Amino acid sequence: MEPLRPVPRTLLRDRAYAAIRDAIVAGDIAPGAVVRDADFAERLGLSRAPVREAFSRLVDEGLLESKPQSYTRVTPLVASDVRDAAAVVGAMHELVARIAVPRLFAADVEAMRAANERFAAAVATGDVDTALRADDELHDVLVRVSGNRAAAATVARYTPLIRRLERRRFGEGGSCRSAGLHDRLIRACAGGDVDEAVRVTAEIWRTLVDLADPD
Repeated sequence: MEPLRPVPRTLLRDRAYAAIRDAIVAGDIAPGAVVRDADFAERLGLSRAPVREAFSRLVDEGLLESKPQSYTRVTPLVASDVRDAAAVVGAMHELVARIAVPRLFAADVEAMRAANERFAAAVATGDVDTALRADDELHDVLVRVSGNRAAAATVARYTPLIRRLERRRFGEGGSCRSAGLHDRLIRACAGGDVDEAVRVTAEIWRTLVDLADPD
């Protein structure tokens, strides 16, 4: 049997980051809640160092805010921040659609269709977690096929800000985005219609900008 190898420090940091990010986005840690590295280190079974590194990344991404020697806490939901994030993420999705559509294989389009079926089924049952995960999977096909690493990094960085508001609005009785828009996007992708794919993508992400408008 091969000896166990030490887990790279970066993996511990990434594990802490993903766990804390997901808890914030899901609302398990409320806006304004103070977070402490020692508490999360104990809960995650890690040392404090990777948790501190995760906190630093989350501060940079706008999910945490920190005052040195005082506190680190979850940021409030600010509509203008979400609108800005949705505009940037939407622009990146338009870019990757323009690049990816001519490169798509039949299997890629089928993966988008399967994701949209999961999305529609989850919306019908009110399963927000599954709906948003399927939505990510659908759009991630285009991000992956585009091969644009800068766009992928930007989407990964700012999407959690948007998801946090989506989850709250859905919990208040709102509705998920239409599977019909996804159908239009998939048809454009299957037909190699770049301009239509970009137009539909812009419409999809415009709904998220609208979601952040004050009531």
